[in-house]
Amino acid sequence: MSENRFNIVFDGALLPGVDTTTAKLNLAELFKSDVSAIERLFSGRKVSLKNNLSQNEAQQYLEALHKTGIDARIETEPSLQLNLGEVQESPQPSARHPESIIDPASPYAPPRAQVGEAFAEYGTLKPFSFEGRIGRLRYLAWTMVLTLAMLPLVGLGFWLATTWLLASDSIAGLIVGGLVAAVVVLAFAFVSIQFNVQRLHDLGWSGWLWLINLVPFVGSIFPFILIIAPGNTGANQYGPPPPRNTTAVKLLASLWLVMIVLIFMATFAGIFGALQEDYDSSDVSSYESSEYSDQSAEEPAAEAAEPASPSVDYQEEEEQ
Repeated sequence: MSENRFNIVFDGALLPGVDTTTAKLNLAELFKSDVSAIERLFSGRKVSLKNNLSQNEAQQYLEALHKTGIDARIETEPSLQLNLGEVQESPQPSARHPESIIDPASPYAPPRAQVGEAFAEYGTLKPFSFEGRIGRLRYLAWTMVLTLAMLPLVGLGFWLATTWLLASDSIAGLIVGGLVAAVVVLAFAFVSIQFNVQRLHDLGWSGWLWLINLVPFVGSIFPFILIIAPGNTGANQYGPPPPRNTTAVKLLASLWLVMIVLIFMATFAGIFGALQEDYDSSDVSSYESSEYSDQSAEEPAAEAAEPASPSVDYQEEEEQ
């Protein structure tokens, strides 16, 4: 009795929680094919992904396909009405790759099948764009560069406005300086929003979630989520993962620790100085109040001693 043979079939269904774009990108990486060719597998028709397999082989292929996020299944031969070759050979005027989407050297073989892992290629960095993805360290590094570039410009604008105000004795310089500073701050804020959107893309979230920063109380917590939450390891609907972090990125990100320490030290120094000033002023006030009370006590005593002199004069007049 011959051994039963099995086929791997797919009709476009996905596993729960898997995005269609992510599944297409994972399948394209698995088959070493273009995403446009993979999209034909999601037409809703039953498609044969692999034929004539033993039960063990079919199970191995099925596990590999499940890692891509598609809900493929095993069926015994010959229950299929359509195979992958027919889908590939069907006339497609707009197709750019007429060859079969299954590469003979594909890592789809059981010993090499590893689906859903990070792509070998990375996305292109776009600092001044709302497209692309950046990781946590690169997000910190880019915001540090933005902060270091903004502070000198704002300080320079304030100095020029003050100099103009003192030289011309007019508020025109202050107004112009304020407008220039406002334009610079808005420009840097726009670039900062772009960084936040790319970081949200790395998490697989929509860039519109940046508006959460405008919500009271919640907006003060949301930036910490962008710093702590890890991004998607593989490609998502916003593109492939960002490049690996360089040494410069790591150094710039670590500068935030130095800046936080300096801010805490300056804050504590200011609080201690204010407390010391209040303590000194309270000592001076208590000393002055004690001096005032001593003087007040001496003045009534002197006033009480004065009426004794007229009685002496009156006695002298009687003797005369």
